[in-house]
Amino acid sequence: MSRNIEAIFLDTGNTMRIVEEDGTFQHRVRQRIAELVGTQESPDAFCDRLGERYDAYKHWAKETLIQASEKELWTRWLLPDFPPEKIAPLAGKLTRLWIERDGRRIIRPDAKPTVIELSRRGYALGIIANTISETEIPDWLEGDGLMSYFKAIVLSSRFGRRKPDMEIYLEAARIAGVEPARCAYVGDNPSRDILGARQAGFGMVIILLEQATLKKEPPRGKDKPDGFIRTCSDLLNFFPPRNIPDGN
Repeated sequence: MSRNIEAIFLDTGNTMRIVEEDGTFQHRVRQRIAELVGTQESPDAFCDRLGERYDAYKHWAKETLIQASEKELWTRWLLPDFPPEKIAPLAGKLTRLWIERDGRRIIRPDAKPTVIELSRRGYALGIIANTISETEIPDWLEGDGLMSYFKAIVLSSRFGRRKPDMEIYLEAARIAGVEPARCAYVGDNPSRDILGARQAGFGMVIILLEQATLKKEPPRGKDKPDGFIRTCSDLLNFFPPRNIPDGN
């Protein structure tokens, strides 16, 4: 099947990167959020309250498959009791801090070498990710020297729709200039990543077995990928060099 694949799209959270908890770092993040907003509440109490509102937003987003912009997220959902003219200009910074409240995001050790090798093997690469930030993933790719390897980067925060909406997959294939049937998607969430890719007509779906994800959202009977991997480098077993015919 991989012989017909021309483009490989990757998820980021829990697929290319994982979250590493750091209590001191997370405490400073909560302090910075409270300082930036100018609240008189303690950072922990304030962020706990924001967390409840964020859970309500996530429920709405999953039901509607709409991804709010950073400004809408903060002015409508998380801080509706603050003046929007104050909060809107801070939305980008607040979003980046909010992402960091869970810990540091670090790239899997084998992710970068795998991306480089897949590109060398002749595959067009892309990213399709649900994210609340419009800048965090591009900044990470640039900082890690990976930006040039990706032909298409489609983020729900910019596109306005989120996985499993098939339109976000179709948009990525369109940007890459590859027919959906010749595209593969690699993610970690069976309940979300498989459905959208299948509906978009992607030719292949691979799931990275990430226990944290599977515990929260276990696969359903219909969520059957074409293969499972345990590390990013396992992808090299699925996608041989495109310029070498099978059997040679």
